[in-house]
Amino acid sequence: MADEDFKGARLRRFRVDVGSIICAVALVQSLLLVAFGYWAAEKLVSKVGTAAHKTNHDRVEDNVLAFLAKTEGVIRAIADSPSVHATGEDGEQTAEMLWTMLEQTPELDSINVATDDGHVLMAVRYPVPAIRQVLRGPDFSTETWQYKSSPDLDGGDARQRFSTTSISSYRSDFDPEKRTWYRAAVKAKGPVWTEPFLMSDAQELAVGHARPSGRVDDEGRRRGLVVDANVSLGHLSRLVRIFGALGSGDSALLSSDHHVIARSDHPDPVRELESPDTGVLGAIHAHMLAKSTAGGADDLAFSMAHDGRSYLVQTSHIPHTRWQLVSWEPEETVLGGLQRSVLWALLMTLSFLGLALLLSLRLSKLVTGPIENLSRVARRIGRLELDNLPLEPSRVLEVQHLNQALDESARSLQAFRKFVPVDILRQLVVKGHALTPGGSPRRVTVMFTDVEGFTSISESMQADVLVRQLTEYFNLASGIFARHGGVVDKFMGDGIMVLWGAPADLEDAEYRACLAALELHDRMSALNAKWRAEGLHEFRTRIGIHTGLVIAGVLGSSNRLSYTAIGDTINAASRIEAANKELGTRTLISQDTFDGLGGRLATRRIEELAELRGRQTRMVLYELLGPRPPA
Repeated sequence: MADEDFKGARLRRFRVDVGSIICAVALVQSLLLVAFGYWAAEKLVSKVGTAAHKTNHDRVEDNVLAFLAKTEGVIRAIADSPSVHATGEDGEQTAEMLWTMLEQTPELDSINVATDDGHVLMAVRYPVPAIRQVLRGPDFSTETWQYKSSPDLDGGDARQRFSTTSISSYRSDFDPEKRTWYRAAVKAKGPVWTEPFLMSDAQELAVGHARPSGRVDDEGRRRGLVVDANVSLGHLSRLVRIFGALGSGDSALLSSDHHVIARSDHPDPVRELESPDTGVLGAIHAHMLAKSTAGGADDLAFSMAHDGRSYLVQTSHIPHTRWQLVSWEPEETVLGGLQRSVLWALLMTLSFLGLALLLSLRLSKLVTGPIENLSRVARRIGRLELDNLPLEPSRVLEVQHLNQALDESARSLQAFRKFVPVDILRQLVVKGHALTPGGSPRRVTVMFTDVEGFTSISESMQADVLVRQLTEYFNLASGIFARHGGVVDKFMGDGIMVLWGAPADLEDAEYRACLAALELHDRMSALNAKWRAEGLHEFRTRIGIHTGLVIAGVLGSSNRLSYTAIGDTINAASRIEAANKELGTRTLISQDTFDGLGGRLATRRIEELAELRGRQTRMVLYELLGPRPPA
């Protein structure tokens, strides 16, 4: 008997020792996995941040290249025009063409044509809209300014937009052969982007794209001319700021001699050439000089510290210009949230690991066998295999409680699975999907509908009749919205909120939403006729449509979620729908939605800016009328 007790004691000690060893091994392995996971997560976060910053940089670069290509295309088209000239009858036609080109390219400040005999014809946006003609004489130049309305005004007759408001003429010493853009084009004997120079009219620094061209005059002589487009450095800085507006960093353009010609981090325009010696850009430039990469043709990506902050930096060479685009963004802006999440995850993992270790050490001394059996039962419950579960009776109170708890969980799940597709639940469990609140920015078109006078209608009708009418109305509207790609977000009494572009991207969302609105009005006419014949009230639907960015995703509480969208765009769409009442209209759309239509549907602009309830700024609204009549 004593031998058996001794063997039992040794067996229990052995089992306790094995449990401790297993816990120790598990602890070491867990720590290694946590350390490796943390290292991998930091690497991943760094790569994600670099990729995100590169995306912002590439977007700015693409916009800069698009601006350069557009400018080069305009100048090439003018230079290839057979009748372009600075004087005479051809000069009048050239002036009209230059002004038209200036209207179509709001990025440019002036477009110039200069001949080799000293005559110049310019279409000027800045500092004052005008057609400027310079006729070079032996001793002086005669300048004539035909002042125009702004080329940025939309609408109106083309001839009226080109009409002259006033004329001034005077003598000057202007000589195009002394202008930087003229000399650069003649020297290059081909198209060239100039170094920064002082604009003669605006007295402001600018860069230009000049292209030489040749003509044979009526007497058979070869005459030369140069076509040029200029943009001031202040205007170029605004363009760079606009190009990077969607990102959170800043960008700058540096010339081949390392001068700043445009930057988005300063509100003031660049008015004099200077090297980037101060601030973040100065630190980046000093770093590039130290690495001998300033002005290089290779794209670079690196990080650096300045004033205690780390920055992600991207550089790229702009072809044909010898410019260098530099973009930078604080690392905290890109990676701060991710890094904090990784650190919190690490701390929580270590905390749970320590708690699990203590619990395992205690339980391993008492209940290794029963717990293992119960774990198998728990795994079966996790897989929703709830039939014929084995029980594990135990004299240990805690184990018995666990056994009872597992039994109660199994019986509860047996009842629950009658209301939920078990196969779908199992797939979600296997794949590890978790439905938790979250959302992301999306560009959508939002529609709000409302039945005019519904309160008075509902007060004069029986409830069952009203519900039947509403159901018929909602069925009709939902079918129309679905055919046009819309997703009904929610029903709000007699109103409906519909999304185009969420949860999946949708091309031409504005046009689809407007078509749905028109079809709903058309189909409601037939439905109202039917109700009228039955002696029922008619529903007159009012609609508001707006397009913009929203936060779309799974939103709600931890135990009840729904897919929806929130943001200022949603609020504005609701206010636009409500404006129908004051304006006496049926369907109103915003400027952003109108821009997306591309003129494919007939609309009427509301002459005065509409003041929407709850908003400080007025909005441009359009009434949606119907299909555009054939030309």
